[in-house]
Amino acid sequence: MIYETVILGAGESGIGAGLLAKAKGLNPFVSELKSIEQSRKEELVAAGIPFEEGYHSADIILQAGLIIKSPGIPDDVALLKKARNAGISIINELEFAFRYTKAKIIAITGTNGKTTTTLLTYHLLKTAGLKVGLAGNVGYSLGQQVIKDEFDYYVVEVSSFQLDGMYEFKANIAILLNITPDHLDRYGNKIENYIQSKFRITQNMNSDDSFVYFDDDTTIHNNLNRKSGKARDFPLSLNQQSTCPGHLKGDDLILSVGEDSIRISRSILPLIGKHNIVNSMAAMLAAKIIGISKEFIIGGLQTFKNAPHRLEKVAQIHGVEYINDSKATNVDAVYYALDGIDTSIIWIAGGIDKGNDYGLISELVGQKVKALICLGKNNEPLTSYFNDKVKTIIETQDIRQALETSQMLANSGDTVLLSPACSSFDLFNNYEHRGDRFKEEVMHLKSQNGHKKEVAL
Repeated sequence: MIYETVILGAGESGIGAGLLAKAKGLNPFVSELKSIEQSRKEELVAAGIPFEEGYHSADIILQAGLIIKSPGIPDDVALLKKARNAGISIINELEFAFRYTKAKIIAITGTNGKTTTTLLTYHLLKTAGLKVGLAGNVGYSLGQQVIKDEFDYYVVEVSSFQLDGMYEFKANIAILLNITPDHLDRYGNKIENYIQSKFRITQNMNSDDSFVYFDDDTTIHNNLNRKSGKARDFPLSLNQQSTCPGHLKGDDLILSVGEDSIRISRSILPLIGKHNIVNSMAAMLAAKIIGISKEFIIGGLQTFKNAPHRLEKVAQIHGVEYINDSKATNVDAVYYALDGIDTSIIWIAGGIDKGNDYGLISELVGQKVKALICLGKNNEPLTSYFNDKVKTIIETQDIRQALETSQMLANSGDTVLLSPACSSFDLFNNYEHRGDRFKEEVMHLKSQNGHKKEVAL
């Protein structure tokens, strides 16, 4: 049988694309190389969408008129090369869904901080009473939501992989937070290709649209010539002398749209760290561009809760703050965590090292870290680099021991920070599992009334 639309991948985006294609009469077929979760199978069956799992049937796929692929599938796999040679259009779910919505799009990208900024932007719009959906890497798939298309706005977290499969997609407000080397194996190990991918977020924009970006990021600043479209620029800066539409003045954030400016105290920001000042400014400036008042912006800030595992305060035990930053799987993210904490730190790090350059955080570690606890099967990259930079270094493969040791080393006013700089798969299922186990053990310590056990060093 010939299917007009083939969806490669049966995750959140793939199921959403399939349901939208079915709703629009585009005769979809879903193909998943791995096994499909039972709940997702049930969705496909209920919608009458045929599917396969465990393999890709090339004879079916290469007869399609349109292929919608998961962002996780590299563009250079053999099957996709054959599809392109056959003249088949290949896009992703966000591009596909965009064709069926009349809502305005706020699209957010960056190497770090995307999820936090997306969630805060969504929260500010929602608490202001706007009809808004959350999509992309967070929330429900955009494809599934535009079947009914009941929102006036969608706030969409967009990765570089997703941007690579988007052509007609246009943001009304695009936010670019930062660019640091990541996923370069997908970009020919060339940072230039990754940078170009990130700037695709500006494609198709016109003079009524707005481009919000962090101008202090030298990679962004030095590559603004890659911006496409004709959007109005709204640069952000942490420079106190800046005249950017979003900048700091003393302890206040200044946000300007044309001649209309508001001033908001840093003290009410719900997030830790200088990087989160940028994330917050980006979200607030997007809200202001839309026309949300200062009062609603402040109200939204005061009720915002960030996603788990991102500088998440877990508990305080005998004056020691325990923070779960398990999502920090690269050195850049750890930099933001260390930079944003003003106390002495017991730093828990480790896992699967991805060729990290610890030079980026060497100075901060020397200034702030009183002890490093390495939690991983192979801690040699950490121990060898920080051996002469941190007085106390302890190795373990047990999260409970890591916490008990941290508690013994910490004094009132210190911070115990899980910010691994590494992937989690040596000891945990994923970064969520690692963060959840950290929180469980912190609460175990708390339930023991914070009693300090003797731990052999």
